[in-house]
Amino acid sequence: MGDLRYIDAGVDIDAGNRAVQLIKQAVSSTHTAGVLGGLGRFAGSFELPSGYEKPVLVSSTDSVGTKVKVAIAVHRHRGIGIDLVNHCVNDIATAGADPLFFLDYFATGKLRPELLAEIIEGAAGACREAGCALVGGETAEMPGVYALGDYDIAGFIVGIVDKARLIEATQAQAGDILVGLPSSGLHTNGFSLVRHLFREESYLEVVPELGRPLADELLEPHRSYLAELRLARGAVDLSGVAHITGGGLLENVPRALPDDLGAEIHQGSWTVPPIFRLIESKGVLADEMWRTFNMGIGMVLVVRPADVSELTRALDGTGAVAIGSVVPADGPERVQLV
Repeated sequence: MGDLRYIDAGVDIDAGNRAVQLIKQAVSSTHTAGVLGGLGRFAGSFELPSGYEKPVLVSSTDSVGTKVKVAIAVHRHRGIGIDLVNHCVNDIATAGADPLFFLDYFATGKLRPELLAEIIEGAAGACREAGCALVGGETAEMPGVYALGDYDIAGFIVGIVDKARLIEATQAQAGDILVGLPSSGLHTNGFSLVRHLFREESYLEVVPELGRPLADELLEPHRSYLAELRLARGAVDLSGVAHITGGGLLENVPRALPDDLGAEIHQGSWTVPPIFRLIESKGVLADEMWRTFNMGIGMVLVVRPADVSELTRALDGTGAVAIGSVVPADGPERVQLV
């Protein structure tokens, strides 16, 4: 009889068990009153909170993309967990939802328990900040699918909002004002292009235009806008909300508008952060910059003109700034930069 074990094929069961022990405390620290049961079950259970007349569940799933390759190159992984949670939190916040629970999926060629624990600690911290329970996940060791040292990660989130407070892409009108909230950098988009432009060897070099190492700028965590959106929803009725992810302002703002409306965005209404100018200086076309990156605006709120003053008062100190307006759509290019 043979004496082969699973580890001979590249899968280390003991490493998986050690990883679970390393992340157990971080995961448990996120649990809220709605969580039923604990870590290690086949499925996570969550009891819906009371107080909603017509509760609507809002969900989203996303990844961090090739930003993980930058993290791998410089051995910094905690921010990847923050990125993952905040990206998903922002997605459901565009509908006016508050997060309930979150799950993650981690896949790698060879499991390193300490690396996974670093990521999950970051995710757990972001979950705690959002009041969101990390109720479970999946860790997959897949030799032959992922190269040694590589990994990928994805997240799934569920939130809740009363139907009367649901923000839908049918509420905006021509003449509404677009109010932008600043990004904390690239967030989680455009990294395949960035990695094409910059050598890994340069990641730890201080860039004069940035005043710090390139890796510090690239790995700046994706900002959460949940607190700002809660303030906004408490002050005014929002007509729409757009999370500026892949596709930039040009492709994401229309997702918050009816099909017959577009937007004019005033490029000079905010200061584009130096990282974007640095990338553009490498020879990237201006149009490509605007279709790839957030250009310094991570979230856009659509509001009636009469409510702009009240909204900006509520968001005082957040960097909120009017960046344009809603206009009738004029052809397939629904966003015009003016």
